[in-house]
Amino acid sequence: MYTERSMRSSCWLAVLAAGLALGAVSIVLAPHGRRAAAQTPAEQTPAEMSQARSIADQFSQLFEAASQKVSPAVVPIFAEQTVAMTNVLGGPEDPFRQFFGDDFFKRFFGTLQGGEQSKQTVRSVGSGVIVSSDGYILTNNHVISGAEKLTVVMEDGKKYTAKVVGADPQTDVAVIKIDGRDFPAVDLGNSDNVKIGQWVIAVGNPFQLLHSVTAGIISAKGRSSIGLAAYEDFIQTDASINPGNSGGALADLDGNVIGINTAISSPSGASAGVGFAIPINMAQRVMEALIDKGKVTRGYLALVPQDIDDNLANAMKLKSTEGALVGDVTPGGPADKAGLKRGDVIVQYEGQKIKNSTELRNQVAQTAPKSKVDLAVLRDGHEIQLTATLGERPVEGGEKTQPEQEQAPEMHQKLGLEVQDLTPDIAQELGYGDDRGAGVASVEPGSPGSDAGLRRGDLIKEVNHKKITTVREFTRALADSHKDDTALLLVRRGQNTFFVAVEIP
Repeated sequence: MYTERSMRSSCWLAVLAAGLALGAVSIVLAPHGRRAAAQTPAEQTPAEMSQARSIADQFSQLFEAASQKVSPAVVPIFAEQTVAMTNVLGGPEDPFRQFFGDDFFKRFFGTLQGGEQSKQTVRSVGSGVIVSSDGYILTNNHVISGAEKLTVVMEDGKKYTAKVVGADPQTDVAVIKIDGRDFPAVDLGNSDNVKIGQWVIAVGNPFQLLHSVTAGIISAKGRSSIGLAAYEDFIQTDASINPGNSGGALADLDGNVIGINTAISSPSGASAGVGFAIPINMAQRVMEALIDKGKVTRGYLALVPQDIDDNLANAMKLKSTEGALVGDVTPGGPADKAGLKRGDVIVQYEGQKIKNSTELRNQVAQTAPKSKVDLAVLRDGHEIQLTATLGERPVEGGEKTQPEQEQAPEMHQKLGLEVQDLTPDIAQELGYGDDRGAGVASVEPGSPGSDAGLRRGDLIKEVNHKKITTVREFTRALADSHKDDTALLLVRRGQNTFFVAVEIP
């Protein structure tokens, strides 16, 4: 069922196509190869108007056919959860909540604070995609997370209680199931083959407007660092995605699902033409693991990769910023056993070029544990070949916060850093044990150190590959640096070690 907005969108697309067609058929070659001026609609002959209308109708029919194929298998998922509620903005009596729906507030505002609280049943709505005739449904983890009851409503209004098969918060993918047979199911496409600029439709249930279809194009591929999941490789689209669309289908004009709609990027919480979908190839791999094993296992190299910016590339004398720089290697882990070292740059994984740390992380995660993988690595300006046997990635937890340090009197004006020697007590407090270096006591805002990403509590262990254990050694190591040089620092933060390039002002 189309909403009024969707019908208006389809009409505008038809008008656009008609306009393009009218322009196309009305341009004729003038003598000597010059183009004649385009005719106005009033100047079109009946035959030309008929041809333009035919092209517009064919264009519209592509969207109609794709929508008819996908829509029956994209269902609303109503999640019920008992939570503590307050009668403030976003509370049950708030008219904005009644208009936008619970999923809007749950997704974008979280749990409300303040005022008297009472336990109430909250019902939010998201979307799901039926992928098999026996009732398996692919959706987002955040749609079903914490729900005590899940209800799926078919296009004919029939309701089914769903059970959770499995969920993977690391990719925000979940699988649920309803009992029955002969359910309408989508055809899954190949997200590796999608093209930027390709027309797509987004099907879901925005703002509880069930079974809505919007249209747009693919704006970008391989979007990461969005902050929505641990493993990100999103398809970006300008097809309208709103709260409630989460878990719905992003499909091509052949009606093949190429992505699972996940989120939007918008300061207002409503669609601003920047939406993100999980590529169906990634979602399908996770889904199959959840159905077969009830969990997802991922490959593990046991290293800390980082991106390479221009400063790092200059400091390390690299020809480009492509690749994943190895900031740290876990002793005894798969990477260590394979011979990888801190400062290596991984440029290929199983023959595939690696552009950045996110790409490496995703590739490793998608490889089964115990697999042997070939790596091409840059070390000291030369490319070497290594083979690693992957381990199994442990369950990932949150990052530990670091205690603050007392300030020390010495200030390194050039970099905007105040550093101090680590006493055994401070090292123990920060969790650095017997490790030594120059401890960062403070960072001046807007300074080169701040621009490089250094933080209070960091431990500087090396300068330009020279090991340091005291502030004096840190100062001496920087003494040879000149204006516009780039200092390469090895920094420890918590349990992670990584490189930082700092420009000398």
